[in-house]
Amino acid sequence: MSRNTRVFHCPPESVFAVFASGWLFPSWVVGSSRMRRVGRDWPHVGSKLHHSFGVWPLVIDDETTVLEWDPSSRFIIQAAGWPMGEARVRLEVEPHRDGCRVRIHETAVKGPGTLIPKPLLHSFLWVRNIETLRRLAHMAEAGANGRTLQPAALASPKDREGVDSPKHVLPRLLGTVASVAVGSLALRAVLAVARRARG
Repeated sequence: MSRNTRVFHCPPESVFAVFASGWLFPSWVVGSSRMRRVGRDWPHVGSKLHHSFGVWPLVIDDETTVLEWDPSSRFIIQAAGWPMGEARVRLEVEPHRDGCRVRIHETAVKGPGTLIPKPLLHSFLWVRNIETLRRLAHMAEAGANGRTLQPAALASPKDREGVDSPKHVLPRLLGTVASVAVGSLALRAVLAVARRARG
């Protein structure tokens, strides 16, 4: 996993205010070139940004999904840019005597990007995210989207728990187990009927 840290000379709220504006995404994410559409519920869990990366005219349309939104400390997103695959990005913000400290953790989670040797991939991501944090700092320190969150961007309990919390993972796991069990029973029934038909 690639990790970068930078101290911003602004309060944490200014950073989350930038995150809360999906239309600003291409301005601070290195490689993102244009915004096509922002989900109505952005930045809440499950909402999406539809954007493109690359240099025109060689651009690929992709999307980013919010996995966790807790504007007191963290913002977790999953960026899909096929055919390259998907990456999970965790942004953590904490108070610091000079303003706030921002950390970005990024790793490939799906697709061809997971096949790139980790030292090579993480070196590339580390260099890229130095510039990502530099751009984000310029915007947050200048108050690009205000100094506080708009009411619509305040976090709900679901946002803070995120999609990977045990509360949400367990029902999905049970659903998968139930589906496998039902499929297994159905297969057994079909095989039993086939045996009887042959006998």
